[in-house]
Amino acid sequence: MDEVTNFVTENQEVVYHHLISIVFALVIFVIGRWIAKGITGVMERALLGRSIDKAVVSFLGSIVYTLIMIAVLLMALSHIGVQTTSFIAILGAAGLAVGLALQGSLANFASGVLIIIFRPFKAGHFIDAGGVMGTVDKIEIFQTILKTPDNKKVLIPNAQITGSAITNFSAEPTRRVDLVIGISYDSDLRKAKQILADILAADERVLAEPAPVIAIGELADSSVNILVRPWVNAADYWGVYWETLEKVKLTFDEQGIGIPFPQMDVHLHSNKQEN
Repeated sequence: MDEVTNFVTENQEVVYHHLISIVFALVIFVIGRWIAKGITGVMERALLGRSIDKAVVSFLGSIVYTLIMIAVLLMALSHIGVQTTSFIAILGAAGLAVGLALQGSLANFASGVLIIIFRPFKAGHFIDAGGVMGTVDKIEIFQTILKTPDNKKVLIPNAQITGSAITNFSAEPTRRVDLVIGISYDSDLRKAKQILADILAADERVLAEPAPVIAIGELADSSVNILVRPWVNAADYWGVYWETLEKVKLTFDEQGIGIPFPQMDVHLHSNKQEN
């Protein structure tokens, strides 16, 4: 005991300096932990406010908290004189190794988080993404599950979705039906346009605003192409599309409006040689 007392007495300044450093390190650790919890809590509340899945929020919160606490621990150790350069190097090397090993999975994870946060689509939307067209069944961290119109289940990696264009057909409440109706050159153009207008007017699913467009789109090689563009509610799109084509064909047949097929006129010239 006397030896300890003598050592403290002889090295009083050094001991006090180390004690103060340890106290400051503990203060840094406590304050850093409080800040980490505060930042994590704010982030989790913000994500939950955007209706993000609780499991995803908890996972992201734990990652953020761990990263902040690692930084706080390194600061505390550095304050008491521990060389943290080697720890940082080891952590960096380990992070690089893990990142390279899980490159594809991390890309899918990051893309899944972006999809969940920014919500370019949600479950039930009909989309074209990653080269696949279908209805969104479920959005997961690493993949998104679509159901195609013929009832196939397709699992698409999230990185493939965010790395390409996303077309969301369900994002807006209304859609425009684009039809091209070709009639023969010898058919009555005004009569054909009136028939098309009557067909659209008789369909209750066609919206009055914006008004449907019926206009000449092209004088093609074998036909006069008429653009027919009514606006409908998104849920009525395919019904109006298919039924309008059927009504146009039946009505044109009844009214004598010809719908031509591709054809080519061939002119033969006979060259007679005089003897």
